[in-house]
Amino acid sequence: MSLSAHPAPRFGPTALPVERAGRGPRRTAPRTASLRLSGTGRGCAQAREFTDRTLGHWELDQCRDDALTVISELAANAMLHARLCDATDDDEAVSEVWVKLTLRSAHLVCAVTDQSDSLPRCPDKVGPLQEHGRGLLIVEALSQHWGWTRYTPRGKTVWAMLPTGLSAEACT
Repeated sequence: MSLSAHPAPRFGPTALPVERAGRGPRRTAPRTASLRLSGTGRGCAQAREFTDRTLGHWELDQCRDDALTVISELAANAMLHARLCDATDDDEAVSEVWVKLTLRSAHLVCAVTDQSDSLPRCPDKVGPLQEHGRGLLIVEALSQHWGWTRYTPRGKTVWAMLPTGLSAEACT
């Protein structure tokens, strides 16, 4: 199965605008959006484009830079570490990778799910000239919380929570 260059995000249920007495219209944006990445070298770019479009739709410009960086790091890790050993860049037999954004009261949850059983780990020390190994340190620095959820029989989701600066009421 091949994905278009600009796949449409899959959004959760949406609500119609409802006027609230003296408080303006309720936020009408969907609460969850997800996208299956192609599994090719273009997957990280797809993840960034999807995140940028979704945050624009949700009017979360204040989260954009941090969310784009976090999603880039999580997607890059999944694309690099979750590949099947015999897959090539053009092979669609690579592990399935999903990006999911969830708007919760006061937080944006950025999550990437892959089929790899290897758990993420932050290196204890990264040398100044090393090209790899800083991704999860960046995620840790930008997020209020981050972690992973392991699935049976295989796979995991690595997630990070970013503050939105919104009140709980603004997210309903």
